[in-house]
Amino acid sequence: MRSRILTLMALTAVVFSLSVSVLQAQDLNLANQYYNNGEFEKAAALYGQLLERDERNDAFFNRYVECLLNLERYDECEKTIKKQLRKAPENVSLYVTYGNLFERMDKTDEANAQYQRAIEKMAPDYASVNRLAALFMSSAKFDWATQTYERGSQLLKDPNRFAFNLGELYRRKGDPTKMIEYYLNALNADPGRLPTIQTLLARYLAPSDFSELQTQLYTRIQESENPDYVELLAWSFVQRKDFKSALRQYKALDKRLDENGQRIFNLAGDAADAKDYETAIAAYDYLVAEKGQLNPFFFDAKREAMECRRKKITEGFDYTEEDLKTLETEYENFLNQFGRGKQTATIVMQLADLEAYYIHNLPKAIALLEGLKMTPGLDRNTLARTKINLADFYLMHGDRWESTLLYSQVDKEFKEEPLGQEARFKNARLSYFTGDFQWSQAQFDVLKASTSKLIANDALDLSVFIMDNLNLDTTAEAISLYSGAEMLVFQNRFEEAFLKLDTLRSNFPEHSLQDDILYLEAQIYEKKRDYPKAAALYQEVADKFKDDIRADNSLYNLAQLYEFKMNDPEKAKTLYEKIFMDYSGSVFAVDARKRFRILRGDKVQ
Repeated sequence: MRSRILTLMALTAVVFSLSVSVLQAQDLNLANQYYNNGEFEKAAALYGQLLERDERNDAFFNRYVECLLNLERYDECEKTIKKQLRKAPENVSLYVTYGNLFERMDKTDEANAQYQRAIEKMAPDYASVNRLAALFMSSAKFDWATQTYERGSQLLKDPNRFAFNLGELYRRKGDPTKMIEYYLNALNADPGRLPTIQTLLARYLAPSDFSELQTQLYTRIQESENPDYVELLAWSFVQRKDFKSALRQYKALDKRLDENGQRIFNLAGDAADAKDYETAIAAYDYLVAEKGQLNPFFFDAKREAMECRRKKITEGFDYTEEDLKTLETEYENFLNQFGRGKQTATIVMQLADLEAYYIHNLPKAIALLEGLKMTPGLDRNTLARTKINLADFYLMHGDRWESTLLYSQVDKEFKEEPLGQEARFKNARLSYFTGDFQWSQAQFDVLKASTSKLIANDALDLSVFIMDNLNLDTTAEAISLYSGAEMLVFQNRFEEAFLKLDTLRSNFPEHSLQDDILYLEAQIYEKKRDYPKAAALYQEVADKFKDDIRADNSLYNLAQLYEFKMNDPEKAKTLYEKIFMDYSGSVFAVDARKRFRILRGDKVQ
């Protein structure tokens, strides 16, 4: 009997407890609804009742205080806070709440006193420091959060324990000098933070702030042998495209740590991409000379160094015969040392390009690729690229049938793959060069659907060009002269191309090709790196032939010149805007809008 009574009493207690919980939940939901609706009087009444039932519930207390503050019932609010403080004087968040009340009452000194008291009473452990700092940051009190972390460092006897947090705070406060100082302190304490700190510095440092970063790093490097400082210094030079200074730092780091040259090899690639070929060559040469043939980067460094020398000489077509012969000798010495095989296939192709396009020794270029084509074990992509380049050379040499045979072989084997589409396009262009305009136009119409954007655009361009300028009722002499001039440009025979264009202009002064003549001349001058002449001709096309097919091409090329070659981003931005506003159907419209937004400072994915 007694056990039954006890069981009944226990069940009654559980039911009562559940009833209270359900009731409390209902009151809380209603209070939250009032609070979210801005009905603070009703919300305060319910939160007050909830707080009386559970006096240590921080959520009830905070919401009740917020309601009283919104109702400006400051005396009642102060009594509530004091009552809570008497019960939990170790709860430092209450002092922050008290300070917030004084701020609302415009009592700045009293508020500051409460914030200071919160920091003084803070427990000497990592979690407590972070909680209080987060509380200050939630109301944008960054100075008090800073003091919290500084006091926490003292309590924990670790000056760098909160260095990263302080760096973040100074970033939010807009103080780059202190931000850098504390980020570097954090790096010193934890080398694993280097990638994170690089990301933050890249995102938030203004270009003018990098000199401050470098000054602080130089000072620290003199005082410490921390290699992360050297790594970060070199990285900062890379951000400013000062690859020469970055190489100097990476060399020092490479020697100090006795590394395999990975950093220097990567830097060389970045410099080459930025067209700083001098630094790229110096970096590659360092790897070859200092690391020796057993180094994993030796072969690639030798190959890339020659590629950079080739680009340095040939880009812009500003070179001497002696320059070309020197580069040719370097390639041949390399191949004599390492042989002609699948491992050196890229080098053979580069030498063949040099012979064909710059030294104009087509028989040698053809012989090089004919030999490469027969190399055992050559992978299918390299073999296809060899055939495409060889076909180009045969075309330049005047052997149309050998050229079309090679293009067709790649087209058949690769079908809808990019290499196949490239071969098909070049085969169609071959027919265009040699005057078979109707057949080539049919091929270009098919290639307009190519998965390669570049090929699709070029195919569309040539298709429209042929349709626009070929008058089937008269002779095709004019367009034949023009396609012949394009063939000469393809062969880098620029002066002969100019002469042919002059003949075209003289013999057909009223022909619709006048804009195309100017456009091709502009492209020649751009290849010769005579940018002012190229820009003037592109502008002439855009001004005189606004409704013709070369207008948007000229505007886009002109914008690219101003952005990347003539250092006038504002002019480029204006031209990009004109393209997507006035030529919205152009194939360049999407990219023009993207370039415009980038130059305007938008964040573009």
